[in-house]
Amino acid sequence: MFDTGSAAFMMISAAIVIMMSPGLALFYGGLSRRKNVVNTMLMSIMAMAIVGVVWVLVGDSIAYGGSDAFDENGTLVSAFNLFFGGGTRMFSSWATPDVVTGVAATTEVGIMATAEYGSYPAVIDITFQAAFAMVTTAIVTGSLAGRIKFGAVCAIAVIWPLLIYAPLAHMVWGGGLIGNENAIGAIDFAGGDVVHITSGVSGLVLSLILGRRRGFGLMSYRPHNVPFVMLGAGLLFMGWFGFNGGSALAADGIAGLAVVNTMAAACAAAISWAVVERIKTGKVTLVGVCTGLVAGLVAITPPAGFVEPWAAVVIGFIVSPICYFGIAFLKGKIGYDDALDAFGCHGIGGIVGGILVGIFTHPDLTWIEGKYGLVYGGGFDLLGAQLLGILVTLLYVGVVVTIIGFVVKAIFKGNLRVDESVENEGLDSTIHGESAYPAFNGLD
Repeated sequence: MFDTGSAAFMMISAAIVIMMSPGLALFYGGLSRRKNVVNTMLMSIMAMAIVGVVWVLVGDSIAYGGSDAFDENGTLVSAFNLFFGGGTRMFSSWATPDVVTGVAATTEVGIMATAEYGSYPAVIDITFQAAFAMVTTAIVTGSLAGRIKFGAVCAIAVIWPLLIYAPLAHMVWGGGLIGNENAIGAIDFAGGDVVHITSGVSGLVLSLILGRRRGFGLMSYRPHNVPFVMLGAGLLFMGWFGFNGGSALAADGIAGLAVVNTMAAACAAAISWAVVERIKTGKVTLVGVCTGLVAGLVAITPPAGFVEPWAAVVIGFIVSPICYFGIAFLKGKIGYDDALDAFGCHGIGGIVGGILVGIFTHPDLTWIEGKYGLVYGGGFDLLGAQLLGILVTLLYVGVVVTIIGFVVKAIFKGNLRVDESVENEGLDSTIHGESAYPAFNGLD
């Protein structure tokens, strides 16, 4: 018999993670220019829709189909499975017998041996994992806002989860190169590598291929609707409890720990951002505090189920100054146009969180026996594995997303950008024929 409590918990977690994509659309929409609101929000919603189909048909199998790269003795048996799953879960037909027969599902988590994390129908995992892929792909669009062809975004939403998100999910959680203790042996509770570093770095690389918005560096792009930003951040905050709590894969104590750590880190990061902003600019802004909140959520994602609540508070306080530096100074200094700061918040925040796993992981909460945080006397084994795992992620994503960018560019006859006149007038009315503010006739 299935555990109806864990089944309900996982379905609710999946539902509120799916809600994060519309929440992200509101967050990004508020940050965008008035003339591009519909386009910005629609990119998130279409990414969600496209990935929902792609994941059910193919992505789930790339991530979790097939077998581990290593056998029970730690011998490499499949170099292919270091990076990719197999075809055993193609079209998600694998899940039907589980529902029909009522066989209790066991779930393999990361590099751990198969362990029963509550008995619930395995078909629920399809939706839960798809929800992660949806919002991760939507995050990438924030770097491209205001100048990319809508068709190009749709093409990226088809290709990107298959070549980047799903392989990283396999490498970290499916017995592959990064998460397997016989290989790198890094740990990632809910997606620092898989979600945030991949989306942030992809956004950065694609924004470089795409080029800067017209007028970038000559004018100030200010959020057009601050209440949208707050509403979107609130929905993301709520969804993150399913994101991190649901990654325990059971309604148990680890899920509870992940939830309280998520709350603590996000609140600490919001405070930290407010302090830094007050020191640097003399003002505390709602957009800044909401950005700090999201940065804290990003940073706590990889260690959510591995650390004690006091450590979550410390992680929140640490991440905001680093992300603030990346957004306020690094972007301007280097000159890349990450339009809505996907890299500054998710890429940098994910790297910070992944590194801090190696410092604060509790000995009794680690996935790999003998690998735990520096503050508990764990040495550099886990920290070194975290750094190496992040490096592999950066290299893999950097190379593959560059290929994706140029392939999509070739498909669109060598130009990913809308025409200059379209960019000047705004993408909402010219591309979509609708406006968030149809009665507005003034300037941004």
